[in-house]
Amino acid sequence: MSFTEALLNIWLAAFIWPLIRISSMVVAAPVLSSRQVPARYRISFALVLTWILMPLLPPVVAVDFFSAEAFLMVLQQVLIGLAMGFILQMVFGALVFGGQVMAYSMGLGFASMMDPQNGVQVPVVSQFYIIVATLFFLVLNGHLLLIDILVQSFHTFPVAVDGLSRSSFSEVVGWGSQMFSGGLLMALPVMAALLLFNFGLGVITRAAPQLHIFAVGFPLAMLIGFILMWVTLPNVMANFRELLEAGFALIQRLLLIPG
Repeated sequence: MSFTEALLNIWLAAFIWPLIRISSMVVAAPVLSSRQVPARYRISFALVLTWILMPLLPPVVAVDFFSAEAFLMVLQQVLIGLAMGFILQMVFGALVFGGQVMAYSMGLGFASMMDPQNGVQVPVVSQFYIIVATLFFLVLNGHLLLIDILVQSFHTFPVAVDGLSRSSFSEVVGWGSQMFSGGLLMALPVMAALLLFNFGLGVITRAAPQLHIFAVGFPLAMLIGFILMWVTLPNVMANFRELLEAGFALIQRLLLIPG
């Protein structure tokens, strides 16, 4: 059996080009890009996933890997993969923002811990919601749906120089407002209840000046905040699911995948 340079280019193109898009998605997607997942595991996952999905992908046009056309193709594959993961990261960012707002209202803004997914310090309330949302995301098979959309993207957006347009990136940036509005919507019931509590505590303190507001109000605010978090948890997860579905719908719209 003889191996020619053209044949080797075809074999490499069938594996390398999908690998670039898949690895870019793995780097940016939530759960898969967690800091607790070692880099070697993420690389191994991208390699194995590419090898498994190769029979399901359309044929890739072989080009010279050291040409300007190849550079543009690499750039497009990286941008497509990063856009898919970044949209879902904003969905989880809504929980972080909502948890921060709740923590400041409860007086727990100073209590922070390391977020294993992003490697930054966030309030413990945000960390609680991130853990619950991660489990919820896996229970809903969100990771499998993301892989399914990734496979379909190779049919609607095959490996080529052309890819996402400038308007697509503008739509992704504009959708970032959903992160703040969604987080605020999740935190609004707790914020409103704690605002009424602080207002009532201020009236009581005005009527009874001998009452020490910090000794009484601070523990009560945390206790009421924890109770409200427990009561509103189903609603928060329902809002998270709606935001997650909107994120997947945006990815499908950008990649021209029928819903």
